[in-house]
This record gives sequence, C-alpha cells and structure tokens, in this order.
Amino acid sequence: MENKSSILVIGGTGKTGRKVAGKLIEAGHNVRIGSRFVDPVFDWNDSKTWARALRGMDKVYITFQPDLAVPGALEAIEELTKVAKKSKVKKLVLLSGKGEREAELCEQVIIHSGIDYTIVRASWFNQNFSEEGAFLEPILEGFVALPQAEAKVPYVDTNDIADVAVEALLHEKHNDKIYQLTGPRQLTFKEVVQDIAEATGRDIAFTPIALPAYTSVMKQQGVPADYIWLIEYLFSEVLGNPNNSEITNDIEKVLGRKPKDFSEYVKETARLDVWNPKVNAN
Repeated sequence: MENKSSILVIGGTGKTGRKVAGKLIEAGHNVRIGSRFVDPVFDWNDSKTWARALRGMDKVYITFQPDLAVPGALEAIEELTKVAKKSKVKKLVLLSGKGEREAELCEQVIIHSGIDYTIVRASWFNQNFSEEGAFLEPILEGFVALPQAEAKVPYVDTNDIADVAVEALLHEKHNDKIYQLTGPRQLTFKEVVQDIAEATGRDIAFTPIALPAYTSVMKQQGVPADYIWLIEYLFSEVLGNPNNSEITNDIEKVLGRKPKDFSEYVKETARLDVWNPKVNAN
C-alpha cells in the first residue's frame, strides 16, 4: 500500500491550492491548509507563523500571493526554505510563472536548498476569467478593455496544474524537474472574449487599451499600488515576452493525457452561470 504523506498546501484556499488539497485528501493523505484563516495559521506577512505550520510536514506545495515576481517575494522564499530545512521537510513543489524572470530568482532558492523539489511554471490560468480577479468583472459588465491585445497566450487550466502538482508531490521521479505548463493552443484576449460571448449568448465587447491608460484607470479606482505594479509587470514583461506564447507538452508528459482546451473550459464554466450578470448581481 502507498505510504501516506503529511503535506502542507500553502495557499490551500486559492485557485490551484484548494484543488491540490482536495485531490490529496481524496487520496488519503494528511493535508494541512496553509492560510491565515485556519489553525495553525500560515501568513506570508508573518514569518513567525511558518514554523508551527510546517511542523510534522513531509512535503509542501508553495503558492505565493500575489505573485513570485513582486518585491519581497524572494526574501520570503529564502526564509521559508530555511524554516522548511529546520523542520526536516523532504520535498518542495513551487508554483511559478512561465516567462517571469523575477520568479526564476525564487526558483533558484528552492533549487539550491538541498531539499528535493519540483518547479511548476504555469502559463496564465483559464480561471482568471471566471474566478475573482481583474478579468471577471468586465466580462460581467459586458465590456472588456485590456492592453497587449495581440499577445497570444496558451492559457492553462487550474485542474491540470493541480494534477501535475499532486503527481510531483507524491512521486520521486519528478524530483529536481522543472515543468512548464500550457494549454494546447494560443488565444488573444479578443478570442477569449468571443469564446465566452458565444458560450453564454451574451454581447461582450472587447477593445484594446494602452497599458498606461489601463493602469491610470486602476489608480482612479483606488486599486492598491502593489497590485498595479504587478499588472504593469505581467502585461509588459510577461505578455511582452515572445517566449511566453510557446506551447509545451509537459502536461501530457507528466499526466499521460492532453491538457484541457480553453473552449472545453468555457463550455463547462458557462453551464455554472458564472458569467451571468443577473446571477452575479450584488
């Protein structure tokens, strides 16, 4: 019988973390959710909470909020790695961003930690358009304006990311590997909006907007400065990087199946009424 592991899922209520936790629990593993809202608490802003959350854990799935590219992330990952070593953690699986040079500095900390690791670099999530974040509200309002309108992104589904992360956590053959996860095809923002409009039977307009104009609107709306910095970074450094549009076969390599196509995700999500303004009216 397979040995059961004790696994801390940092960000265990987030887009990928809750799915990773659910799959591990279903498989019978001892899972601890790393969150500010559980006991023991795990709070990225309070390193004094980390040792208790890591105590007794064999492995850790790491997601950093809001993104590994932000200032302060590198220092946090360095400190977490030290605490993990003291806690005798045997394996770290880090969710990173595909095409994010700043995030790669955090990856290097994990790689050189002396602890077994797997790095999971993910393209932009399908679920960015259906779960809480910058894209859902404009879709509900029926008018989406975004920079980098022509950028082609191989969006990846968070279910596929979670399946790869679980495989990496449970099987040694994934030790010391870097996986780059993408969906099977590239889409522009206009194509994304068209797909959602067709699936929901709604009129949703898309218009390109310059990045300075986009961030200016965010400032007027009182969006926090650190979030605006992240948006500027992602839209310029990541979407502006041609390597970010590359499609990989790492999901198939790890899972033995094709990744979920964006259109399949859209059909499934449309049935849930997530994009129905009447259902989501406050």
